[in-house]
Amino acid sequence: MAKAILFDLDGTLLPMDTESFVKVYISQLAPRVAHIMDPNDFIKALWTGTEGMMRNLDPEKTNEQVFEETFLSIIPVKKEDIWATLDEFYENIFPTFSHLCEPTPVARQIAEEALHQGYKIAVATNPVFPKAAIYHRLKWAGIDDIPFELVTVYEESMFTKPHSQYYKDIYQRLEVKPEECIMVGNDKQEDMVASEVGMKTFLVEGFVIDRGEPQYTIDDQGTLSELYTKLKERTGLFADRSLTNH
Repeated sequence: MAKAILFDLDGTLLPMDTESFVKVYISQLAPRVAHIMDPNDFIKALWTGTEGMMRNLDPEKTNEQVFEETFLSIIPVKKEDIWATLDEFYENIFPTFSHLCEPTPVARQIAEEALHQGYKIAVATNPVFPKAAIYHRLKWAGIDDIPFELVTVYEESMFTKPHSQYYKDIYQRLEVKPEECIMVGNDKQEDMVASEVGMKTFLVEGFVIDRGEPQYTIDDQGTLSELYTKLKERTGLFADRSLTNH
């Protein structure tokens, strides 16, 4: 019986074309460091740092630490000379990208219904962004004030999708068993891989990402609206909660 629901953010609770979003984000960020270093070198270092986070399996290092170590090791600039510019970007420029998303009130309805039914809920977004950038996106989705038990951000996470360690860390922090979790997402690889650790999975249609291989178990799928209906009516993955958490 499910006790926790994990929600991906980009393309799931916040409908968007993630690839297009990232292109705009990079194109706006790089020029802002031009007075400090070559923008093209910056982009290369940014991607290398991101890849470092994606590969890291050291439980003693946060994604933020891995990114900083990797990023700073390949640029000719000290942290104190560039970090303020990056922080300013995330605080003031990043929020202007909200027009690249298609927020829907259904996201909030789903979160509120899950809480009403007694589920523990978490935002299981790939933690390769600073907390500020992730919370801006929660705000765009209209759910920044929802009392999630956990939001995975790069300052506080040690692993990334699609590693099994990422999902194990979440269910351990939520103090539930993997088979008591439902992972809701739009990525057939990074989200549906949760099935490998024993979680049930729900694929959200609309902005599905599918790299072809590998393929993982999808227990149910549908639009956000269909997800809300199934949750509210307690059918499918959301059945059998009449005796708990009331």
